[in-house]
Amino acid sequence: MEVEEPKNDASVVASPAPTKLPQKRFYRQRAHSNPIADHSFDYPIHPDDYDWSQHYPTIGDKRVEFADIGCGYGGFLVTLGEMFPDKFAVGMEIRVKVSDYVMDRIQALRKLNEGQYENIACIRTNAMKYLTNFFHKGQLEKMFFLYPDPHFKKAKHKWRIINSALLSEYSYVLRQGGLIYTITDVKDLHEWMCKHIEQHPAFERLTDDEVKADVLSEKLLDSSEEGKKVTRNKGDKFVAIFRKI
Repeated sequence: MEVEEPKNDASVVASPAPTKLPQKRFYRQRAHSNPIADHSFDYPIHPDDYDWSQHYPTIGDKRVEFADIGCGYGGFLVTLGEMFPDKFAVGMEIRVKVSDYVMDRIQALRKLNEGQYENIACIRTNAMKYLTNFFHKGQLEKMFFLYPDPHFKKAKHKWRIINSALLSEYSYVLRQGGLIYTITDVKDLHEWMCKHIEQHPAFERLTDDEVKADVLSEKLLDSSEEGKKVTRNKGDKFVAIFRKI
């Protein structure tokens, strides 16, 4: 009787594990981070020094035009990538684990959807300090501030992502006619943001009709993970959009 020789294990090639989206439970981190603290970041001295192709395989000579400041877990950023396939959008997130999650999420989406999601990326940085290191004057078409940290204590209001000094930087990187989108579930913060942006000479608030006509106004409500959380908790949502004049 002829005995079959056992196969050499080296000849057996294991099939690669299927690509799966990352799970947020492995990337949990506190809801907010101190933007004034000394974190360690890599950032360019000048926008021309930054290699965007490391994030966008097909960017070529084009530039990023959308910036989601404090992008959280990237839900809205993914929506931007789907709605504007010809535009490049970046999410800027200060928290380590959260930014890692968004980066892993985008890589998984690219593997699961060949040729898609190559127009979005996430960078771990502090936009309050290094925004102009990444963007040229008038480069951005849209900036998004979705559910920013309210910093309730009066002594910490200077940490709010919308303030007079930072608005001048946002005006610098926004093109004429560019838009700032804001949404929060905190009425006091909504009134604060509206007050400061309306007082700044570079911006004007869109009318209610203009907000309704904006294709992104509805997406602001529930595309982000924070927005979905507010919906589950039946909280209020306050939206305002501003144009650079």
